[in-house]
Amino acid sequence: MSSFDRRSLLLALAALSACGFTPVYGPASDLRGNVQVGSPNSANAFTLVRQLELRFGPPTTPRYTLAVGVELDEEGSVITRSSEVERFTISGSANFTFATADGELILRGMTRSSTSYSASGTPISARAARDDAQERLMIILADQITARVAASTV
Repeated sequence: MSSFDRRSLLLALAALSACGFTPVYGPASDLRGNVQVGSPNSANAFTLVRQLELRFGPPTTPRYTLAVGVELDEEGSVITRSSEVERFTISGSANFTFATADGELILRGMTRSSTSYSASGTPISARAARDDAQERLMIILADQITARVAASTV
């Protein structure tokens, strides 16, 4: 006999809704079209800004501003016996400030993450892998920033 009971699940969901539980992205939908993301100053910052704009939507009536800065560090993480680096790790951090349109600071923070890529193969494939890893890292940082900003407006 299964311990899963649909009635218990429905009662638990009803209890959560009664206590005022709302998903973090529910109220954050108020941010859609209301966040002006700052201009990028590098290729990676451009990717990060593009990802943030996808999450917040194009600003139609910006009530908030979001300024971001990106820093990356790359280091070899797998070195062969012949001293060739075959795998790299890219660590990144994004500093951000979230404020009202008139400049009142709501949130200041920093997010960090890392990703890796393989450099084995041709130089062209290694470059493509590096570019892909940097884009993945910007997506991760954008998700973290979005979650922090959404949580600050709940």
